[in-house]
Amino acid sequence: MGEEVAQQEFTREDRTRYREKVRRCLDVFARMLRESRFDADAPMTGLEIEINLVDDLGDPALKNHEALEAIADPDFQTELGQFNLEINVHPKQLRDRGFTEFEDGGRASHNDAETKAARVGAHLVMIGILPTLSAGHMSPASLTANPRYQLLSDQILAARGEDIVIDIAGPEHLRTTADSIVPEAACTSTQLHIQVSPEDFPAYWNASQAIAGVQLALGANSPFLLGRALWQETRVPLFEQATDTRSEELKAQGVRPRVWFGERWINSIFDLFEENVRYFPALLPVIEDEDPLDELESGRTPSLAELRLHNGTIYRWNRPVYDVVEGVPHLRVENRVLPAGPTVADTMANAAFYFGLVRALAEHERPLWSQMSFSAAEENFQVAARQGIEAKLYWPGLGQVPATELVVRRLLPMARAGLDSWGVTPEESERLLGIIEQRCIVGQNGASWFAARFATRVTENDGDRLAALRSTLNEYREHMHTNDPVHTWE
Repeated sequence: MGEEVAQQEFTREDRTRYREKVRRCLDVFARMLRESRFDADAPMTGLEIEINLVDDLGDPALKNHEALEAIADPDFQTELGQFNLEINVHPKQLRDRGFTEFEDGGRASHNDAETKAARVGAHLVMIGILPTLSAGHMSPASLTANPRYQLLSDQILAARGEDIVIDIAGPEHLRTTADSIVPEAACTSTQLHIQVSPEDFPAYWNASQAIAGVQLALGANSPFLLGRALWQETRVPLFEQATDTRSEELKAQGVRPRVWFGERWINSIFDLFEENVRYFPALLPVIEDEDPLDELESGRTPSLAELRLHNGTIYRWNRPVYDVVEGVPHLRVENRVLPAGPTVADTMANAAFYFGLVRALAEHERPLWSQMSFSAAEENFQVAARQGIEAKLYWPGLGQVPATELVVRRLLPMARAGLDSWGVTPEESERLLGIIEQRCIVGQNGASWFAARFATRVTENDGDRLAALRSTLNEYREHMHTNDPVHTWE
């Protein structure tokens, strides 16, 4: 969905032709997996961070166009909402101090962007959901002025046939409706990429699914939506509901949602693309001129544009990615589990934990997913989204165990071993995994800090919830700029 979409209306014939073209791409992809050489000799890792914009009060600032013009950096791009931006950090190899380069570059870019965006009345905040969003921001007027976003919104609403219903119960209950996909814009994430070979892809994807609940428990950072205290990672149910093309009747029939954890361990990346084609109708049936089979038989690398666009409208928490760089195809696991923030240091610690642990599990002689049902992994994910750092998760051989205890006693040593395999320096590994360890010992992540601080602030503000949310968010933003990890915040 990162590319421009020129066509704005689609006929029944367009959809039929698109289905045929996607299936043709899928057949070519299957042949490429058997015959082609994919770039995986020096695997790269990547990082994308979605960022919110607020004004001086802490309310959403609908100024991403003005902010981008002021920032004038091609690494920053628009996102779905006018109160969103995204920064794409250049891919790196983790050896040779890759984490240090990620962190130094991320901090420099963030600080420079903050200085420039402030001149147009916008400030950057890395948090999963802006707690100061109000119902007034959940209207089509908040969509970024780019035709592809309006088109995507129109297609999802048309497929659904009725308004989107947001219904989330936590400590408080929120039920509301929306006539666009703007609620999706409230969800800002950190996306981690690992380049892998076709042979290794299943192990890395399965490992990513198995640890998604652990990631979420440690990194939860979205406890409020529209003034209500909901899940510790409210982003999960909000994203699922905001892009749901199913009517209530289709849900009752068991039709799969477009925001999807999945339903089984895989044996090939082909399994995921094949599921996408088999289960999900097209939202954006845009057809390119390229014939993928002709390209392949001519010795060139096909772009598989239709298959990639279709894949971009199915929001797996761990998404398969096919891409072509300088004429050579490669594959990536895109990990989309984590929210943004709280700090760059926390983000890099989360990345180190993920990259290290997933490699250790993928290379282990006895796969974790041979000892754990897929439904147990999904249950861990949902429990972690609700309870955050206080969640108890299932782990083979241990049963139900506090997530923090599981990480400190069992998973951190594995993550260290995985980082060693990546060639990460001991200094980087100890510093970043030390942040994870202390977060577990202290028992504080972004969501728990915000909820506790809000409770104090709302008392100080005589029960004025909006004033408490604003003041808590502004305090959060001050801490964010220090880059001190969230477990150290008072």
